[in-house]
Amino acid sequence: MASPDRLRRRPMSAAAVEIALDAHAEVGEGPAWDAARQQLIWVDIYRHEVHVLDPGTGQDRCVDVGRHVGAAVPAAAGDLVLAVRDGFARLDLASGQTEMLAPVEADVSGNLMNDGACDRSGRFLAGTTSFDESPGAGTLYRLNPDMSVDAILRGVTLSNGIDWSPDGRSMYFIDSALQRIDVFEYSGEGEVGGRRTFADVPAEAGMPDGLTIDADGCIWVALWGGAAVWRYTPDAVVDRTIDLPVRLVTSCAFGGAELDDLYITTASWGLDAATLPDQPHAGAVFVARPGVRGLPPTPFAGTRAG
Repeated sequence: MASPDRLRRRPMSAAAVEIALDAHAEVGEGPAWDAARQQLIWVDIYRHEVHVLDPGTGQDRCVDVGRHVGAAVPAAAGDLVLAVRDGFARLDLASGQTEMLAPVEADVSGNLMNDGACDRSGRFLAGTTSFDESPGAGTLYRLNPDMSVDAILRGVTLSNGIDWSPDGRSMYFIDSALQRIDVFEYSGEGEVGGRRTFADVPAEAGMPDGLTIDADGCIWVALWGGAAVWRYTPDAVVDRTIDLPVRLVTSCAFGGAELDDLYITTASWGLDAATLPDQPHAGAVFVARPGVRGLPPTPFAGTRAG
């Protein structure tokens, strides 16, 4: 757990940011790099949109999948696998059609899927939250390559950022309502245990949201309401920050040919005519080049996708 003394250290600025896409998303989320296509996948949760951004051309393809979508990841066999309101689905990029792979909480109308990511073996983990963020109403699920689903963590309020250490033996996870980052022991079979607090995030810094881990094992955390991304070292010291010109920062992921571009999603949710002029680029996808590289992304390993 990060000590108060460590958090009081003044972190150095990591990098300036540029606009990769001025998307004006309502709640842009879940950036994931598709290494095969050299494209960035991201979602706009409440607009039901999956986006595919080509950074080379600046072209962004949008597919309305007809329901809330919290995350989208590339699949090893092609196309995308989604965490949607009522479970896990496949998106055929050629046709724009979706099909359910595994229902999750389909009978719980008050819940939806939020953030998610693939572990080093190609399992897709994503969690639920309730629309009104009722305490403990959500669950973190694991979609296995055979399309079976396991509940691996119950009692979650606002399931958010998730990623793994370079060796895959530790899983970092954010339940935003707890205002902290947790770390679990993670087995080769995808089981979690040994939960402990990695770092408490000061409320005045913003609410911890999405996260990603770089090749040095450092944890980059998006701060909702905090207009920033912080990098924590493996011993929980905040050593770098990226300041954003918008307050609602949702998630981040490394991409680019060398995995040295940090893409950052943001939101315009709740901004009105009085506040939006102060953040004209709220909802944009930003990119920074902090001088470090991310880990090679692992696509979903399931055989039915594609």
